[in-house]
Amino acid sequence: MAGGEAAMPLLEKKAAVYHEGCPGCAVDRRKALNPGIPYKEFFHIWTIILVSSLPISSLFPFLYFMIRDLHVAKTVEDIGFYAGFVGASYMLGRALTSTAWGMVADRFGRKPVIVFGIFSSFLFNILFGLSVRYWMAISTRFLIGSMNGLLGPIRAYAIEVCRPEHHAIALTLVSTAWATGLTIGPTIGGYLAQPAEKYPKLFPSNSLFRRFPYFLPCLCISGFCFIALISCIWLPETLHNHKTIKEEGQASECLIPHFSDPEELIKHNITSTNKKNLLKNWPLMSSIILFCIVSFDDMAYTEIFSLWAESDRKYGGLSFTSEDVGQVLAILGASIMVYQTFLYPSIVRVMGPISTSRVASSLSIVLLFAYAPITHLSRPWSSIAVNVVSVLKNNFVISIVTSCLILQNNSVSQDQRATANGLATTLMSSFKAIAPAGAGIVFSWAQKRQHTFFFPGDQMVFFLLAIIELVVFVWTFKPFLAVPEQFPST
Repeated sequence: MAGGEAAMPLLEKKAAVYHEGCPGCAVDRRKALNPGIPYKEFFHIWTIILVSSLPISSLFPFLYFMIRDLHVAKTVEDIGFYAGFVGASYMLGRALTSTAWGMVADRFGRKPVIVFGIFSSFLFNILFGLSVRYWMAISTRFLIGSMNGLLGPIRAYAIEVCRPEHHAIALTLVSTAWATGLTIGPTIGGYLAQPAEKYPKLFPSNSLFRRFPYFLPCLCISGFCFIALISCIWLPETLHNHKTIKEEGQASECLIPHFSDPEELIKHNITSTNKKNLLKNWPLMSSIILFCIVSFDDMAYTEIFSLWAESDRKYGGLSFTSEDVGQVLAILGASIMVYQTFLYPSIVRVMGPISTSRVASSLSIVLLFAYAPITHLSRPWSSIAVNVVSVLKNNFVISIVTSCLILQNNSVSQDQRATANGLATTLMSSFKAIAPAGAGIVFSWAQKRQHTFFFPGDQMVFFLLAIIELVVFVWTFKPFLAVPEQFPST
């Protein structure tokens, strides 16, 4: 008893150990002294994610016309074929290098990878706008994806700049900024592409923008990247760079004070085997698998939704115009911002990431069966209905995605966190590269079976999406999903 009583003051005295000159320790000291939300760091993260997503989404409004003007396609059908490779080149580049960039971030720091990623987007996005050959368009898009490896490290960074009670807010910030970029990007691309034709008074026929009609939106986005690059001067590094104490006695002594910090308790709960090999860390890998399945479902749904909404009503569609679809997507982007900012953090705080994922996936299954009957509604009820179910469906999906990110980042220690996020990005990008092609094939097949008894036409498409959501729901239970010790599994 006497020994136990003597140990308590010692534990309280050694509340934390910080190393001078270590940027990670400086961040930890700030978190200990300021328990509130780090708004300045969160704003930096939001800005970086936003500018990183703009080059992806700004392409789509003018991709068709760009391929046509490059004279690589001989027919209208060929335009879609060649455009698909340009769109996929970014995702392929990201899939090939994300894990490597995560390893670099764990070795040399998050900030160098973030800065280099923004700079590469700034440079290669300008070159993409100056493309005069098809090979140049594909090459520059591939380089934007492969050289910008900040998505994994920025997720790790978002976790590390705040206290554990703010982790949900940090990761929802990443999702919100990404959704905002995917909403703003098409607007920039749509309004600023071909400026000499749209705004002849501002851009005369002998100007640079006449020769390079898609340079202006790329230049505008690169300008945003430059601003974000300058702001990185005030971006603090979070990776610890002091030497790890390997002697058993010293390690035990240092672990005692850090147990009062939940972040260090997370590190302690991870076994040494898992630290050495991420592929053997089943809590991490099972959450990544769930993340990939959800991402595949989301990308397939996104591909199918536009095709279904714009197809004729006699084929089970809604006969929407491209403006109608754009309006729905804009509403989705706004709803995700509101939901992720104000609702999701409170929900996950009460229910936890596991229960949140289960409820969201089960409700998504129900919603998918509501799409097909919408085709029998007249305007404007069909527009109202599709907006409501789409907003709910996308917010349920984003809840599962963010919950997966929380589980992933709490399944590894800091020295492997960026690598783990990079591995998740690599696998997710691979799934997202496959999903559009598979969704298009299934949609085309479903159009040919309009009068069958079992889920005719587009009903079969949404039925198959519901099957994928069912797999997501099942995966949230044991033995498929292994949960880190700090989260309840039920």
